[in-house]
Amino acid sequence: MNSDGTRDARGTHANPVPRPAGSPEMPTTPPRPARAPGVPPMPDGSSFLAWLRVPRPDAAPGVWRFGHTPRPDEEPDEIPKRQLIGGALIAFLVGWLVWSLLQNGYLGYWWWIPLDLIAPDSWQGGSGAGGQVGTFILYRGYELLVALLILVAVARLGRWGEVWRRFVAPRFRARPPRQTAPAPQDDPAQWNQLREAGAGEAAERLVAEAGAGLMRDVDHARIMRAWQGVRSGRHSLATFTGAVLKDGAAACLHPSGERDLPARLAKHDLVTGQVRLGGTVDDPRNPYAYRGTGLALGPELLGTSLLAVGPAGSGKTGSVVWPVAESLCLHALAGRAAVVVVGAAGAGLGPADAYDVVVRIGNPESVYDLDLYGGTTDPDEAAAVLAEALVGDLADPHPGGDSRRSTTVLAQLLGPFRAVHGRFPSVPQLRQLLDGAPGPLAELREALQDAGQESLLRELDARERQLGHPGDLGGVLADRVALLDRPAFAAFFDTSGQSRPFSLRALDHPVRVRIDLPERGHADASRILARLVLAQFTASVAVREDKSLFACLVLDDATGAVTPEAVRGIQRLRSTNAGAVLTLRTLDDVPRPLRGPLLGATGCRMALSGLTPWDGQDFAEVWGKEWTEARDVTDRQIIADSPAGKAWHALRRVMTGHAPTARAVTVRQVERERWSASELAHGVPPGHAVLSLTNVRGEHAPPLLVDLRG
Repeated sequence: MNSDGTRDARGTHANPVPRPAGSPEMPTTPPRPARAPGVPPMPDGSSFLAWLRVPRPDAAPGVWRFGHTPRPDEEPDEIPKRQLIGGALIAFLVGWLVWSLLQNGYLGYWWWIPLDLIAPDSWQGGSGAGGQVGTFILYRGYELLVALLILVAVARLGRWGEVWRRFVAPRFRARPPRQTAPAPQDDPAQWNQLREAGAGEAAERLVAEAGAGLMRDVDHARIMRAWQGVRSGRHSLATFTGAVLKDGAAACLHPSGERDLPARLAKHDLVTGQVRLGGTVDDPRNPYAYRGTGLALGPELLGTSLLAVGPAGSGKTGSVVWPVAESLCLHALAGRAAVVVVGAAGAGLGPADAYDVVVRIGNPESVYDLDLYGGTTDPDEAAAVLAEALVGDLADPHPGGDSRRSTTVLAQLLGPFRAVHGRFPSVPQLRQLLDGAPGPLAELREALQDAGQESLLRELDARERQLGHPGDLGGVLADRVALLDRPAFAAFFDTSGQSRPFSLRALDHPVRVRIDLPERGHADASRILARLVLAQFTASVAVREDKSLFACLVLDDATGAVTPEAVRGIQRLRSTNAGAVLTLRTLDDVPRPLRGPLLGATGCRMALSGLTPWDGQDFAEVWGKEWTEARDVTDRQIIADSPAGKAWHALRRVMTGHAPTARAVTVRQVERERWSASELAHGVPPGHAVLSLTNVRGEHAPPLLVDLRG
């Protein structure tokens, strides 16, 4: 069945699955939608332009680039605060003492010799009122010069410049300076790339729209995406220019007609594509360049996939999953991404209005159904995906283990059934065929004989010979299908064309999808469906025509979904401009042989607070070790030989209460774990996480302690 999710659903009539925002060749121009409750108000022109002109310098992976001020890679060797202030005060007192001694003649009058040698005699002994005033100014000026020289020397010795930089200047920088407009050739609000390509009229229209407060950040990102299509040759310049001149900031609109989400909870920057998750802690375990900076994720990091592990209540859904899903939904509105968010019903994955398609499996009010076979017409491909969903967790997790036998069993039934009926079997029909019910098999055989399908008859003969043999997987598959053949799912997974199934083949378009799994009372069925969506996602993104569109699967609670084939599929996502976000309560939900491969397949790994020491050990191993400087301090008691020395030591013992000692410091290089299992289990405060990052270019960020509330 090659469903596209556009058919009617059980007597209800809903809008079709959205199609891409379009090639500029056929721009859609629906009326501007009214702002729903909770929609951020349209910013005025000055605020939008100020946001657009904020500097976003290049930074290390994961750094929130919006208004970022780069820091040096290494921490400067700063003098301790008490020592610095004490030294500055002592230097001032010494300078004041020297000046006082010079003024009172306690150090002689040699410091007047330069003035006597340089100044003419007529300057020094002038008569009359005018001469006396000149002499006064000459001598007082010389004294001021000497005082300034002493002041400069004292300031250098007391490091007054560093005192100003560390303690005084930050108070004056507390209020950010007023930004000035950049030069026209460097102003992003002037759309110079359009002018250079000959689309000056379109650039002027966009400048006017932005100045009038009619442009949002999503509009800017969407038009930039369309312009990239022009530069790559997918769209023509004339069509793009015509769309912009006609619709202005609403050009190339998303098929849903939306220009923003109903509400935003996280901080987003669509110029860089980042969403802010928190801030890195000013902690010695964090690299100095990251301390105190914002921590953000974007498609360049999610393209290597993310695994977040933490117990219930640690903030996986609210602090990680929903901000990422919200960001990807904004990218979809801008025509940059397609997102599928999977989680339990009521898990807090955002309002339904934030998505184009909401599949509520087990809920009779659901408008959309889920295509059990992933929209394919190839029986072998459908069998492979379905086998992964049904028994992928039973496959041998060791290297070389696979589910080929289960795929063969399903293909022996799906192929003949589709050849006869022109569609794949429904869940009850598939269950009967796997159980070996004589009636359905006989009917299928008779239909194949009438159609002259000799090759498919041989497939069916092979399936019938295997029935009842020891080790036959048909019974196991039938038991798993029975979990989906329940009254709660009777109206779902329909293949007769009466429902409106959604297929992940639609990921060729910037679509926003949320799939609610039936958690209560159907935990095993939910795990099967989670594996099904993951398998369909990895299979669909690999055959997309337009791989410039970033595709991401967000799976909240991947318990039972991590299989050998799933790990291999996640490893292949990076090369197809796709990624996955998986969360787990504990790594114990993953078979032991798969934990290392799973951590290796994901480029971004997050350990939240409350982790167990056993989970911490797996993270500690994958993060490895680093060379660090260790200081060993040894206190050795001093033994006095002379009577005076012994008396002095006795006096020190009475005064301090301790025997006189000499301290020896040994500095050496040692190799230690970046984060030990004990630190991950007991040293991560609530609301914090330790996160390592890798982007699609291979750049790494070491494990960072992050405050998810910052």
